[in-house]
Amino acid sequence: MPDKLLEVKHLKKYFNTKNGLLHAVDDVSFDIERGETLGLVGESGCGKSTIGRAILRLHEPTGGEVLLNGVDVTKLNKQELRALRQKMQIVFQDPYSSLDGRKSVFESIGEPLVIQNVCKSKKEYEERVYELMETVGLAERLVNAYPHELDGGRRQRVGIARALALNPEFLVLDEPVSALDVSIQAQVLNLMQQLQKDRGLTYLFISHNLSVVKHISDRIAVMYLGRMVELADCKQLFKNPVHPYTKALLSAVPIPRLDVKTERILLEGDGPSPVNPAPGCRFAGRCAQCMERCTAEQPELREIEPGHFVACHFADQQKIDENGNYLFDIKTITNQR
Repeated sequence: MPDKLLEVKHLKKYFNTKNGLLHAVDDVSFDIERGETLGLVGESGCGKSTIGRAILRLHEPTGGEVLLNGVDVTKLNKQELRALRQKMQIVFQDPYSSLDGRKSVFESIGEPLVIQNVCKSKKEYEERVYELMETVGLAERLVNAYPHELDGGRRQRVGIARALALNPEFLVLDEPVSALDVSIQAQVLNLMQQLQKDRGLTYLFISHNLSVVKHISDRIAVMYLGRMVELADCKQLFKNPVHPYTKALLSAVPIPRLDVKTERILLEGDGPSPVNPAPGCRFAGRCAQCMERCTAEQPELREIEPGHFVACHFADQQKIDENGNYLFDIKTITNQR
């Protein structure tokens, strides 16, 4: 039986603006099993980072439930939330702004230990900080260094060590390598995978880079304008994407092989505003398969085969070719106009 560490149910996060209510996250549900990595992808502004912050209550959710080990995070008071935060932490996107420039590496890594008062003596505190530095591959000589003296890779390792200080079970990785050089990205990703293997960590890995997500994730969820449009096993999603938006995203991923030709799917039209969005599918204005029903009725995320969820009215009206790939049955769909 699956061991669910995190369950997100009908999560919503709206922001008040001068033009109306901005639906940053709108009725999103998913779960993550213990020891699993769920990749969360989508274009900028689709609500990926807002989901991660709402789970940790860095943004207060507008509605929904967030269950960590069966405890609803949204209903905790400040004292209870502070205690639970030992079990869930975040690694931020930008290592240049997420660290306090006035604190040394030693102070930055040790800050959670001080806030939560988990060390009984100064010796225990120092030993713990040095242990964390070794864990993430930071040389002991950097203990008194300041952020401006470190490159991006080392800064991000400090951020990772800080997140691990309280021995969490769950980490939100909010685009942790997007600000780093490609060679440094690989080092940080390998470190995260090794830490997960050694400590049994569970990750929500947020990124707009599908190649990176494919490398590290067990399952992948695709977001579009505050809604989840597809959720599937990593291999299944890359082999047989169903939602038109997912297909367009994957068509943009470069394949470094001369014998493989891919056809880029170019999206036309404009997406709707997330402020007071109109009824219907958020992707309808850019979808080549758009029908009248799409502009009137919001499709729900539903399971079309075991473990594969899609938010499209016509997801189950597709044919499969000789290679096992999904194809839209245009005749069947057209008859429903």
